[in-house]
Amino acid sequence: MPAFAESALVGAFQLVFWGAVLVCAVTATVLAVRHHSAADPETRASDPVFWDLFMGSAVAVPALLIPTLAAPWSGAVLTALGAGAGVAAYRGSPRILAWHANLRQQKENQPVYTAAQVEHDILLARWSRYELDPACCIDYPAMTDVRRPETSALIKAMREAEQLRSGRHQGYASAVGRFALALSAAEQAAGIPARG
Repeated sequence: MPAFAESALVGAFQLVFWGAVLVCAVTATVLAVRHHSAADPETRASDPVFWDLFMGSAVAVPALLIPTLAAPWSGAVLTALGAGAGVAAYRGSPRILAWHANLRQQKENQPVYTAAQVEHDILLARWSRYELDPACCIDYPAMTDVRRPETSALIKAMREAEQLRSGRHQGYASAVGRFALALSAAEQAAGIPARG
């Protein structure tokens, strides 16, 4: 391989490498600064923003200067690339930060959601006894009579809990609580002895 071709290949590899480092550094810095500057103004401190900018520049400046010293034209290319990455990260940061906050909220809500699923399964098993057991259907016909307001409310609460369960909705746990209350109210109105 001729020396010129080898030099061009190494130069292209270095440009791609330093470009990737620069884009990652600028994007991470913009996201970190937007995250820390979006905090509550009363609890926000300037230290995290300073350190975000310091660490970002500690990576971005060498990623820009090292290839520029080797080939001055690469400085212009990398500057444009870094500026483009910064603008893109700034404009996309609200969506990225909202997505991250949503993931964090789901992780925090996971124990509540799991407990609500268990309670929901218990309530469904309790309800299915009145619907599937012939003895319970004969003894307590009011539990399957949707003309009764308590039973109608029970069916609505059960349907709402089932709809929210499939979408992992935040209101799922409270819907399960309403289902439990509606089931107890329907049992009481049907004359079923209270559970201990």
